[in-house]
Amino acid sequence: MEMSEIGKMIRIERIMDRESRNFVVIPMDHGISIGPARGIVNMADAIDKVANSGANAVLMHKGMVKHGFRGYGRDIGLIVHVSASTSLAPDPNEKVTVCKVEEAIKLGADAVSIHVNVGSETEPDQLVQLGELAERCDYWGMPLLAMMYPRGKDIKNPHDSAVVAHASRAGAELGADIIKTNYTGDPDSFRDVVNGCPVPVIIAGGPKVETDFDLLEMIEGAISVGGRGVAIGRNVFQHEDPARITKAICLIVHEGKSAKEANEML
Repeated sequence: MEMSEIGKMIRIERIMDRESRNFVVIPMDHGISIGPARGIVNMADAIDKVANSGANAVLMHKGMVKHGFRGYGRDIGLIVHVSASTSLAPDPNEKVTVCKVEEAIKLGADAVSIHVNVGSETEPDQLVQLGELAERCDYWGMPLLAMMYPRGKDIKNPHDSAVVAHASRAGAELGADIIKTNYTGDPDSFRDVVNGCPVPVIIAGGPKVETDFDLLEMIEGAISVGGRGVAIGRNVFQHEDPARITKAICLIVHEGKSAKEANEML
């Protein structure tokens, strides 16, 4: 086994639960796309709430690491996001690389993540970015999480199992260690996504949900067919009680509880 492979193994265990082998990741990278969003204005406070409630890792841009570092409380894994665009751009689906693996290593990252909009007009450039980043991650022993989203003018339903499975497989084909993608709406269709992807698949939270039970039911559905966890941002850090919703999510992802049981805790 090469040293870089050992490095990946060690780091990936810092962003997962060692017993369930699943992931509860809380993305907090929204500030660059939409500004100082409610819930993540104070990064250290936002991280503290989810860290002490069982989340395995937080995900953020490089410049916010120093503002989120707490130096107290329960430790939590760090994923540094390398992609960026703003909602003010002519094409927000166009992503550029703003951080190198070497920078993430200096920041103490346990993994890096990249965003790819499959089906967008700039898909070719984003696939090149993914392939090059995967090579550097393999060299340095850094786990790579690829956010593979079906997004483009010709994609009518970004939650359709065929396009979600295609996007997920594309990420694995180009070297990602973990795939984050859309939930397809029901366990049966999401099973096709999981079965077609040789690396762990975790689901995105998407837009703000109407009820907590809707969110928890979605998570239960994904986990029940082999999904390996979640990467949920706004539905956690903008929740009226981020700590409690994080605990409820962890009950499903790590302890195998049902959505009903987790919701009763809330």
